[in-house]
Amino acid sequence: MKTMQRLEWVNQTIITEFILLGFGEVRDLQILLFVVFLTVYIMTMAGNLIILALVVTDQHLHTPMYFFLGNLSCLETCYSSTILPRMLASFLTENQSVSVWGCIVQFWAFGFLAATECNLLAAMSYDRYVAICRPLHYSVLMNFKLCLQLVAGSWFGGFVINSILLIFMAQLTFCGHNVIEHFFCDFIPMMKLTCSDAHQVQLALTIMASFCTLPSFILTITSYVYIINAVLRIPSATGRQKAFSTCSSHLVVVSIFYGTIIIVYVLPKTKILKELNKFFSVFYTVLTPLVNPLIYSLRNKEVKEAWKRIVSKCKSNAVM
Repeated sequence: MKTMQRLEWVNQTIITEFILLGFGEVRDLQILLFVVFLTVYIMTMAGNLIILALVVTDQHLHTPMYFFLGNLSCLETCYSSTILPRMLASFLTENQSVSVWGCIVQFWAFGFLAATECNLLAAMSYDRYVAICRPLHYSVLMNFKLCLQLVAGSWFGGFVINSILLIFMAQLTFCGHNVIEHFFCDFIPMMKLTCSDAHQVQLALTIMASFCTLPSFILTITSYVYIINAVLRIPSATGRQKAFSTCSSHLVVVSIFYGTIIIVYVLPKTKILKELNKFFSVFYTVLTPLVNPLIYSLRNKEVKEAWKRIVSKCKSNAVM
């Protein structure tokens, strides 16, 4: 059976570029979609860069929590830029083609940043666990050296894992039809178009996800189980509200990010989920980077105060 399949593939032309259909099925709304996604991209970049600038310049935010948040904002600016600029260009030019190598590199960048985000969210959840469950030991446990190690490990782990996967994917050959029914180069749609044996790549992805993403997810969930348990044991309602407010923003971000990823990649592909796959993909690739700065700025008193100090300083400098 495998020999027959290989012979069929040999008779087909090896392709050098893919066609990303994106949202081509709604051609009448291309201009509207361009405006919507351009607005989202501008707001995402502005929001995350503002938070990054506040964390770097305001000494009141030089704490472990905001050190992680600054790295998350930096990551989100890169995350959005791997997908949205190419999508926006296709809306204007209607050029939906992308080279095979360009598609592989986009997937590598997306995978690298997504894995890094999983690690960072886990580090942030551990930080909140120590702050709420072991407050007396917080300054000792969450020292600068540990924070630096957690952040460096998050970036390095995501980079190495996806670079190994890139080596496997570079050996694949693609032939037959070249249409990807998605708005970015995701793993599953690409594997459907390969005429090589993809079992090794799929096995490599499974193993790497098990070593990288799964432990981060388990650590995040475990941290919040302990956090919620500790908050519920606080006798006063005011105390519970104050304790929970320090981690509620992060919990919302984690829920959105992991919730949509589980729907897209983990749940069985029913007919309804297949039809909504592109919709849910927009959540974790486009909307999550936008929502992060909004959630952390609108629900965080310290970020608001840091913003007011920066604005006040700028006004005083302008008067002088």
